[in-house]
Amino acid sequence: MTEFSWPLVLRDGELELRPLRFRDKPVWGQVRRINREWLSPWEATLPIIDMRKNIQTKISSVNSFYSMVRFNNSEARALRSLTLGIWIRDGKSARFIGQITLGGLIFGAYRGGHIGYWIDQRFAGQGLMSRAVRLLTDFAFNELQLHRIEINMRPENEPSQKVAQNAGYSLEGSRKNYLHIDGAWRDHLSFVRENPKL
Repeated sequence: MTEFSWPLVLRDGELELRPLRFRDKPVWGQVRRINREWLSPWEATLPIIDMRKNIQTKISSVNSFYSMVRFNNSEARALRSLTLGIWIRDGKSARFIGQITLGGLIFGAYRGGHIGYWIDQRFAGQGLMSRAVRLLTDFAFNELQLHRIEINMRPENEPSQKVAQNAGYSLEGSRKNYLHIDGAWRDHLSFVRENPKL
């Protein structure tokens, strides 16, 4: 593995992946507001946990844009999770169109992680998210020398399945009640890509 440094910027033509900064709050908030209804069926939610039980549970809550950016930067510096904004560059300006995360990073014998993403509906279906997934996957395989990356999505999310397939991922199987999404535990399909060099 080459020496990792943060912040990370990845480019493919006009497509740019880079960390969100505090000054990105207005554009991030605007895109999230415009896409709230479209994204809500696919968004992770926190299950309700009875804290009266004698179980040690730590729940982190990202309750503001600024705390989200601080948390993402901290996780990236520790090489646990890399969260990047997706931008389309047009000359000197750039338009924010979504987010992508390479999370759950584990090294050692496993050497893997998982990718999650969302895109502004106005840019969906143009191949941009598949390009972003390929770009981040190539970085993970070539620079971090990961062996395996998963993308998990609800079976109903056919566009996300196409993103994974177009980025070279193959359906491995299904996972019952895998993640808490839109207020309940949901079944997921698991798409996987392995590093051909390892």
